[in-house]
Amino acid sequence: MVRDGYYYGLAAVLTAVLLGWLTAPAWAVVPLLLGAFLLNFFRDPERAVPDTPGAIVSPADGKVTDIVDVELSGRPYKRLSIFLNVFDVHVNRTPAAGVITDVEYRKGQFKNAMGSTCVDHNEQNIVTLDAGGQTLIFKQIAGLLARRIVFTKNVGDRVARGERIGMMKFGSRMDVIFQPDATINVRLGQHVKGGETILAIAPSVPAPNARSNQEQVRA
Repeated sequence: MVRDGYYYGLAAVLTAVLLGWLTAPAWAVVPLLLGAFLLNFFRDPERAVPDTPGAIVSPADGKVTDIVDVELSGRPYKRLSIFLNVFDVHVNRTPAAGVITDVEYRKGQFKNAMGSTCVDHNEQNIVTLDAGGQTLIFKQIAGLLARRIVFTKNVGDRVARGERIGMMKFGSRMDVIFQPDATINVRLGQHVKGGETILAIAPSVPAPNARSNQEQVRA
């Protein structure tokens, strides 16, 4: 459970007790239901993070709504979008292990996160990760109800695959942008789990000082 859930849940329970005491017990039902919803929303279950080489795991729970080719700074990438409804777990995780090289928070609008224009116009947090020599970008994008984006890491931090890095309140979208030669492992409409579902498998990158077998033979 995320700590905020206890605060919201306790406030709802106290409101229910106060209403039931000052009016009638029936009036306590609504705040009790709200408290149950909030406790469910802020749940934070443990996940079995896969150790598959090159795996890019889902950064959030939700439904895969888009898999498209995009271009950033003149280079081709693949973008995979995940929509989170209010009943999904909203704790976010890193899609791969690596070092955070850039974090950019952009103010913006709060359009429907299912819309095609939200990726450009909605408020969002853009994180760039050096994942073993490969650039991987993931975005926390606000939606109609998500009015607060939480990110708990900083530039220079080293993160593990599937590590918790924040959350979004209360319905939103996550985009993952990775190299185009990665093998997609999910389909449109599939429900994925943060830190557990493998979205794609990226080809391995040789170490900078590694030499090919042919070079070693010539040496």
